[in-house]
Amino acid sequence: MKKKSIIAIVVILLVILIDQVVKYTVKTGMLLHEQVSVTSWFKIFFTENQGMAFGMDFVGTMLLTLFRVVAIVFFVIYLARLVKRDASFLTVVCLSLIIAGALGNVIDNCFYGLIFTESPEAFTFGTPAQLVGIGQGYGSFLSGKVVDMFYFPLWQWPEWMPLIGGHTFFNAVFNVADAAITCGAIVLLVSYYLKMWRTPKSKQSTPDTPESAA
Repeated sequence: MKKKSIIAIVVILLVILIDQVVKYTVKTGMLLHEQVSVTSWFKIFFTENQGMAFGMDFVGTMLLTLFRVVAIVFFVIYLARLVKRDASFLTVVCLSLIIAGALGNVIDNCFYGLIFTESPEAFTFGTPAQLVGIGQGYGSFLSGKVVDMFYFPLWQWPEWMPLIGGHTFFNAVFNVADAAITCGAIVLLVSYYLKMWRTPKSKQSTPDTPESAA
């Protein structure tokens, strides 16, 4: 097995492990919408959504999960091809982060409804969700909610500003999987465009593919 294949597998498994450990800890240790302040600009804020990144929720869980599974299969095949072509280390790691992040949230969608009880709201003073036997949870297969917890309310816009005045800058709540997808995609795009920028125009007649990035 190629060294880069091993790197890809390790990155994917490590990200999924960290993501699921953090989610399990929050799910079984906090009530829904409970908040713990780490600093004034970093909080652990337990929320759940149907699976969209950064807490967005406007597509059905089952449809979104199926779409994500198809995307994962595509990226895995693409990554395997890039490894065979001896793509750069950076490209392999970035694609592995994207795959791992997507898999992390798919696990929530597919199985959390089956193996966890419902998380009660913080104001109910109930007890956190518990891990139960398969099929004894709050939902069915493909109906699980994704657990989010990282919240960075960096600052509030001044009240006098139109439209955004008084609102919090970057008020999205996300998880490790979301962060992996975002970081992998951003670094991949930046490295690709840096490569394009450094390449003389005379050599840009045929657009480069992502595997040549970095």
